[in-house]
Amino acid sequence: MTNQQQKTSEKSIPKQARVVIIGGGVCGCSVAYHLAKLGWDDTVLLERKQLTSGTTWHAAGLIGQLRPSHNLTKLAKYSANLYQTLEQETGIATGYRRNGSLTVALTSDRLEEITRQVAIANLYGVEAEIIDVAETKKLYPHLNIDDVLAAAYIPHDGQGDPANIALSLAKGARMQGAKLFEHAKVTDIAHDADKQDRKFVKGVHWQTDNDSGFIEAEYIVNATGMWARNFAARSGVNVPLQACEHFYIVTEDIADLPSLPVLRVPEEQAYYKEDAKKILLGAFELKAKPWGMKGISEEFCFDQLPEDFDHFEPVLAAAIERMPLLAEAGIHTFFNGPESFTPDNMLYLGEAPFVKNYFVAAGHNSMGIASSGGAGKALAQWIVESAPPFDLWEVDIRRAHPTQGNQNYLTERVSEALGLLYDGHYPYRQKESARGIRRSAIHHLLAEQGAVFGEVLGFERANWFANKGQTASYQYGWGRQNWFDNHAQEHHAIRENIGLFDLSSFGKIRVTGLDALTFLQRLCSNQLDITPGSIRYTPMLNERGGIESDITVTRLSQNDFLLVVPSATIIRDLSWLRNHLQLDERVTILDVTSGEAVFGLMGPNVAQLLAQVSPNKFDNDAFPFGQAQPIEIGMGLARAHRLSYVGEYGFELYVSTEQAVHVFETLLEAGKQMDVQLCGIHALDSCRLEKGFRHFGHDITDEDHVLEAGLGFAVKVDKGEFIGRDAVLAKKQAGLTHRLLQFQLEDEQPLLFHQEIIYRDGKPVSYLTSANYGHTLGAAIGLGYVPTDASETADDVLTSSYEIAIGQKRVPAR
Repeated sequence: MTNQQQKTSEKSIPKQARVVIIGGGVCGCSVAYHLAKLGWDDTVLLERKQLTSGTTWHAAGLIGQLRPSHNLTKLAKYSANLYQTLEQETGIATGYRRNGSLTVALTSDRLEEITRQVAIANLYGVEAEIIDVAETKKLYPHLNIDDVLAAAYIPHDGQGDPANIALSLAKGARMQGAKLFEHAKVTDIAHDADKQDRKFVKGVHWQTDNDSGFIEAEYIVNATGMWARNFAARSGVNVPLQACEHFYIVTEDIADLPSLPVLRVPEEQAYYKEDAKKILLGAFELKAKPWGMKGISEEFCFDQLPEDFDHFEPVLAAAIERMPLLAEAGIHTFFNGPESFTPDNMLYLGEAPFVKNYFVAAGHNSMGIASSGGAGKALAQWIVESAPPFDLWEVDIRRAHPTQGNQNYLTERVSEALGLLYDGHYPYRQKESARGIRRSAIHHLLAEQGAVFGEVLGFERANWFANKGQTASYQYGWGRQNWFDNHAQEHHAIRENIGLFDLSSFGKIRVTGLDALTFLQRLCSNQLDITPGSIRYTPMLNERGGIESDITVTRLSQNDFLLVVPSATIIRDLSWLRNHLQLDERVTILDVTSGEAVFGLMGPNVAQLLAQVSPNKFDNDAFPFGQAQPIEIGMGLARAHRLSYVGEYGFELYVSTEQAVHVFETLLEAGKQMDVQLCGIHALDSCRLEKGFRHFGHDITDEDHVLEAGLGFAVKVDKGEFIGRDAVLAKKQAGLTHRLLQFQLEDEQPLLFHQEIIYRDGKPVSYLTSANYGHTLGAAIGLGYVPTDASETADDVLTSSYEIAIGQKRVPAR
């Protein structure tokens, strides 16, 4: 549709629609296409300028299929398959061709990485293989292979024309009844609130050059790309992303240049795309340049950013060595354009946590073309079905914390995030930028004791403790890293003596009010009608029996409950709770994470330590498991919860923030006499894996049925109705089709990290969802789901023969 045709149709912008999509890039067009395909033809898309005019038009158009997880790979595979058929459906050429991709390894560490990627790719249904140097040269004759060790080859990866892919999706949406309007800027989103003061979408105000109006809408989708953060903030929605400058060059025509696969050379931060006898050379340099920190003009339309050849020159210099023909090829185009990046290099998808029916599809981290086909389909299903089609927690907008929306934080973090796309993806790799934002009250004391910190949602957590004289930092690799012995020391202290943790980053939610018990009984699967002072572990389930939340609930008094949730899920859990409040329920839900520090004391000798600092009794009769009691420590007060995520005798001590330093210092001083060991998150993880305890987001997700996850003990179907009860009863009747198993390697030397392939009786069947080294067991351990027949017993499953594949090597496991 031409601009003039569009302007003449502006009066046809409707006054009402079921969904309004804001933004006409490839992702917005994909959402419109898939909603229309699902029968929602009363879908409207509004674009402030022209379709594709923000970032889509200048994207490189690489369409790879392999992603960090099974479900994200599923989305990328769908994109590739969709683009292959889209041209036939709409008549608009997409330029899509499956010419394959190569990722070359120049170091042994990179070879290990791509070997592991190839192994999991085939399990995910993506054809891939490791090829030798000679085969690499055959596929890419112009490549300098002097220092190449091998390459990962994915023959059905491809490339396409980004703008035409978006325009084809747009046409497909129109063909199904959706209405798309250019030069129609959304100026504001209207909201309302219910009796529980929860905001929900009412519609959008729009404006063109010569008209304005309002569309009443039930849903809106923010697909505004690099504008998404500032636009969302108008509605109180947090979308932490920031644009960076992204550079590439396009050569003049190169005579006799054959069709070539997409080439990536991660050590040189470079990718190459052959197209129409030209080479496009692009960069994901280690230190990127953020752009648009003071806001991005709404007039931005097919714009470019100023050249910065000095910034790009190191990548080009290495590329000329890697592909000597570039030295003779003229540069036709030097391009610099903005693309948005997120703090963790994952896109944002799903319903905003605290504004009902406000959906987000943004933050594609320079992979928008490859991801938008699948992302658009998933979001459309999410809207229509009021739930994601499968586990999408990695990209769920509810994972973002308000802290991450800070402009200075984003400016610093995304300059690193862009470079991490091609830097080494080592196990336990920590972000280095934008650190120290959220710290516990005793952070300085931990640092003095040699803590080496990681961070979750900006919260600094001690991962391990360096010994005196040891460098307190990570040295990354695929073998035993420099902290392996420290980890063993901490692990053994927990099992044999006493380990002391700072667990203050735990999310803490107070649920209070006259209807608090009724409310929580409806949401939680376990029985919570318990005496004050009692603690219960309980999942919160969805209607499918999947696990939406993994929590402990402490009944503090008749109408006052404390929910303790994983550090990373606090926003998700708050959103789930608030969204399920009924209008007449007298319940207050508060995030109290910052109000209390939490110290973990775990190990067989904990009672003796506490006896030195507290007059309270800690034996089994006075303080049984699953109870919470107020205690004194030193001259301070605490609330002790007797439970343990490591499987040993222990307590979580909840201390008001202002007394946290005193209580911790008291424990440290008393601990000197008993060789108490300060412990980090790595030791917590290895100990819980030895006991088979699950971790949300890895071992249990909203896609995993609570019974198949082995958590039936925390489901009480006889207590009455609760969300997911019918699905639990149905699964009991039908039988289990998956079982979560715990594995131990029979060889004590290899390491497991997660996503290693599980072989059952010689056949690949699944992969590890989490893994670590079990120092008490003396070998690497992991958890993973194994498909089963409903008629199989537990003994049938356990007596099979198992192996775990580490790259291309299989290791026997039990």
